Amino acid sequence: MSEKTRVLIAEDDGVMRRAMVELLRLEPDLVVVSEVSDGRQAVAEAMILIPDVLLMDIEMPRLNGIDATREIRSLLPAAQVVILTKFGDDERVFSAIKAGAVGYVLKDAGIDAIASAIRSAKIGEGALSPALVARVMSEFTRLSSSALHNRKLFTELSRREVEVLECLAAGMKNAAISEKLFLSEKTVKSHVGAILKKLHVNDRTEAALFAKEHGIV
Repeated sequence: MSEKTRVLIAEDDGVMRRAMVELLRLEPDLVVVSEVSDGRQAVAEAMILIPDVLLMDIEMPRLNGIDATREIRSLLPAAQVVILTKFGDDERVFSAIKAGAVGYVLKDAGIDAIASAIRSAKIGEGALSPALVARVMSEFTRLSSSALHNRKLFTELSRREVEVLECLAAGMKNAAISEKLFLSEKTVKSHVGAILKKLHVNDRTEAALFAKEHGIV
């Protein structure tokens, strides 16, 4: 007989948390090793109990589910995280994906769906509530299109303009950029103007933020 999947539940709603604990305990292949009410407790308990899967509410006090997921995945890479979310939390679901969560299930999906997501996570497979699929795919398509557009913008920059942009992202003024790149301040100013025009931003601060957001630092 295979070992039971060890589950840690992190949910700040006491009524919902207790209901999930009781219902999951009826599943013969699952065992709830702990239940906590905030993200900080989830990290602490995970380090002690080493669960196979954490069922993590996306919004909790002290430390939210996204940040808790990021910490746990860093400290315990073998532990999988299934995010509990509600309909309309699309943006935070994408942040959870980046943090390392493997499953995403709506709170009102029912215990069968939640248990199924836990089982899938245990073997490293993703699980996504059907109600979220269309919205998630739509957002990924939008992000992919945006990334392609941004890559095209960056390819319009010359090598020297990229170097100047890196300096802008580091918070350097024209005089410092001039000294670092062995250019006159007039030339630096000209490059900055060209960068703003090509990236379609209004000022050097926006250009610096754009560069940081897209890894040009």
